[in-house]
Amino acid sequence: MDEKKKAAFIAYIGEVNCGVISTADKQHGPEAAFINLAVASNLEIVFETLISSRKYRNLQTDPRAALVIGGHGKTTLQIEGFVDEPVETDLDEAISLYYDACPQNNGHRNWPGLTYLRLRPRWIRYSDYGHPWKVEEYFLKA
Repeated sequence: MDEKKKAAFIAYIGEVNCGVISTADKQHGPEAAFINLAVASNLEIVFETLISSRKYRNLQTDPRAALVIGGHGKTTLQIEGFVDEPVETDLDEAISLYYDACPQNNGHRNWPGLTYLRLRPRWIRYSDYGHPWKVEEYFLKA
């Protein structure tokens, strides 16, 4: 993916800054949740969750996730990748990035059991269902 396309995706995600993340439980059953999110310059997605949430428990077993971001008319951005919990310097950067993008959630900072997760994209699909219809797919390096 070229830098111009990457910048366009970052702008798209940053403008919407929310989406639906899907994970799978131990029996491979689906779970989806609406989340606020932030995007880094390398297209990594940062979001918060409680360690008591289904998504958190699911990601401890299977770190794969799918994310759908939409909101620009008939367009969507689908992202699949692996989720981890950033630590140390990465965690500080993730928290800063998240609250810069989602200042309305600043009051969550002291919630018991709150943690921050990072989705590292491996596949991205941009779809425009307007006229003309267009779909673009990108596989990112592991």
